[in-house]
Amino acid sequence: MAPSMDDPAAGGKNSARLGRLFRRDPTAVAAGRLYARVVEQARRPWFYEAGGVPDTLDGRFEMIALHAFLLLRRLKRDSGRAAALNQAVVDTMFADMDASLREMGAGDLGVGPRVQRMAAGFYGRIAAYEAGLSGSDPALAAALRRNLYGTVEPDAAGTAAMCAYMRAAAARLSGQPLGSLRAGAVDFGEPGAAD
Repeated sequence: MAPSMDDPAAGGKNSARLGRLFRRDPTAVAAGRLYARVVEQARRPWFYEAGGVPDTLDGRFEMIALHAFLLLRRLKRDSGRAAALNQAVVDTMFADMDASLREMGAGDLGVGPRVQRMAAGFYGRIAAYEAGLSGSDPALAAALRRNLYGTVEPDAAGTAAMCAYMRAAAARLSGQPLGSLRAGAVDFGEPGAAD
């Protein structure tokens, strides 16, 4: 009878090593799931209708950036225990941006610098949104007008709706346990529920 690969005498240790080599990193899997939820939430029609966000490539990027900010803000609360997951979400997001630019036909030489500009802009948005959420509604509305709406002049109702949504989503996220987030589950809440 031929020895089994699981038999230590027949190389079972090598089989176990190979299994570890090809096993997916659980942090990367969770980050992929979380980022998929960020994108799914960012595509909800309410943002482009009631929220007045431009339904353009820029507007969709802005909605992804806003939801990524909300998620990363929640993960930051458990920074010591969630640092790897936080970084994996950022890495997943910018790998997706890179792939999207390539799919849209951006040349290889132009993709890197564009992704770097997007990353710098994203970190600027994080600072603006954090200051806005920590401050008053006028401060948050100003951050939204500069970033989320960028190229259009939003109406007051849309900006107010987005301010209310951001505050409600941040509060909802703050109550979600880290264990659920590590499992790749995140709930931003229903857009418009704060109306």
